[in-house]
Amino acid sequence: MLATLLAPALARRNIHYGWAVVAATFLVLLSTAAAMGMPGVLLRPLMTEFGWSTSAVSGPLSLRLLLYGLIAPFAAALMQRYGIRKTVAVALLLIVSGIGLATQITALWQLWLTWGLMLGLGTGMTAMVLGATVANRWFTARRGVVMGLLSASSATGALVFLPLAAWLADHHGWRVALLPAAAACAVAGGLLWLFGRDHPGELSLPAFGDRVVIAPPKPTANAAGMALRTLRDASRTRGFWLLFFTFFVCGLSTNGLIGNHFIPLCQDFGMTEVAAASVLAMMGMFDFGGTIGSGWLSDRFDSRKLLFAYYGLRGLSLLALPFSTFSVYGLSIFAVFYGLDWIATVPPTVRLSGELFGREKASVVFGWVFFGHMLGAAVAASGAGITRDVLSSYVPAFLVSGAFCVLAALASLAVPRSAPPMPVTPPVARPVTA
Repeated sequence: MLATLLAPALARRNIHYGWAVVAATFLVLLSTAAAMGMPGVLLRPLMTEFGWSTSAVSGPLSLRLLLYGLIAPFAAALMQRYGIRKTVAVALLLIVSGIGLATQITALWQLWLTWGLMLGLGTGMTAMVLGATVANRWFTARRGVVMGLLSASSATGALVFLPLAAWLADHHGWRVALLPAAAACAVAGGLLWLFGRDHPGELSLPAFGDRVVIAPPKPTANAAGMALRTLRDASRTRGFWLLFFTFFVCGLSTNGLIGNHFIPLCQDFGMTEVAAASVLAMMGMFDFGGTIGSGWLSDRFDSRKLLFAYYGLRGLSLLALPFSTFSVYGLSIFAVFYGLDWIATVPPTVRLSGELFGREKASVVFGWVFFGHMLGAAVAASGAGITRDVLSSYVPAFLVSGAFCVLAALASLAVPRSAPPMPVTPPVARPVTA
């Protein structure tokens, strides 16, 4: 109802309603990413209170990251079957419930249930596939910029909330530190439900940059079957596996490693938790501009060459990190350099998914590629924890991650410019009416 009233009012001001949907989606991704990132800053308080080892706590974190990626292609299919708003509402209910139950845990299996299972499923349903679905449905022009903006919100939310969480954990305990993310998820979900719409055709609008109104697609009878069929078709191509590998490395070097183990690494070198969280927040601020800039660049330049530059520079920064001066000042250069590149890989990867597999299948294909991202993140989250316990050092994990980034840079140049056509259902179109 509100969207029906607001869309004509914005149109009179020459503002496409897609931007309102982007704003609501931005807040959802920001808040759910904050919920996703909370365990990274609360790792040490949990270990101190319950006497758990780094590897023991890393297990639930790895499950969370694995589910975050595994659910992505099915979430994209669910959005086609049930719509964006209903899918996001269920996801946010899982997240808020998981956070609430997490404040009451007393045993390790409860951490697996709340932070592992419930947060993994909930955040996975509102991951980058949500941004990719909104960008592909609502925008033809400026799609790269929109994807950059939504990707930036996903990464920035996880980082900007961390100093607040660290301060609350220090002064009021880790349970209280979880509450701001839960509240943000509830507010963002309400705004998306009120102002969001699943498809521009519902408001008799063309996608931004189009002159033709596309009728909303008919719901898929079997969302899981559609996701698996898309995987079957895409996995027969070389381009899919190259994108899968490069995004595996992206997750290996961001969410799994930096997101979960950067603060404990800094503490090993004598930094306080709040100071280390402040460095992560600095990365988040620079990531915001870097990822939006990446979206702008992906609309204008070869995405393969952009990925080569992003992965190469990230690899060099990770290889240099263990030899840095571990202070807020000493890590500032790393925070700026790495922050600009934190998740700049997303807009070019989404664009290549669309170029290789078509607009209709792009979101689901990207969902499977994103599973590779979170598989890499799960490997890093668990592997770095084991490295710390066995070798008493995080340094080998960071060096291995940097080397993999160099390999991903080379693989990006090998991504083909086209793929064999995949079966699609032709959209129903009608001209714009005055």
